[in-house]
Amino acid sequence: MEGIGGDRAPVASPLPQWGHDTWRMYQFYLDKTTPHTTYRWNGTLVIAAIYCLRVYSVQGFYIVSYGLGIYLLNLLIGFLSPLVDPELEISDGPLLPTKGSDEFKPFIRRLPEFKFWYSMTKAFCIAFVMTFFSLFDVPVFWPILLCYWIVLFVLTMRRQIAHMIKYKYIPLNIGKQI
Repeated sequence: MEGIGGDRAPVASPLPQWGHDTWRMYQFYLDKTTPHTTYRWNGTLVIAAIYCLRVYSVQGFYIVSYGLGIYLLNLLIGFLSPLVDPELEISDGPLLPTKGSDEFKPFIRRLPEFKFWYSMTKAFCIAFVMTFFSLFDVPVFWPILLCYWIVLFVLTMRRQIAHMIKYKYIPLNIGKQI
């Protein structure tokens, strides 16, 4: 009757335990970077520069870069958008102040700054790793992709800025709010 209701706790396999410990240590150091915004973004700029140098040096992987650009544009839209979109949500009152006499309501982002930074950094790291596999080096005429991405960026930002003007919100923290 040793197997039924024994005194011993089941011994966890060492590999999943090691993975869990590694993940906890990674999360610990990631949490420690939270207040250091400038250092985080400088690190991301270094990673982005390394990625750009890699793409330039191998003269390829333009599809990977295009996909990265589309993903970063999507992240930027989430970063600049309010948590609750006044166009889509029907509520009892206004969610963003629309008149000067309305009380101040802080801008709450759909994608917080830390998640924006973290997703952006992960995307650059994943794209960098993809440049080491020839499977992702699809031959394309890169000026067409660049022009298409610029047009997409301009149209999307124009729509986003029009939305900001219509609902009178600024997604940046500038000075003391009143």
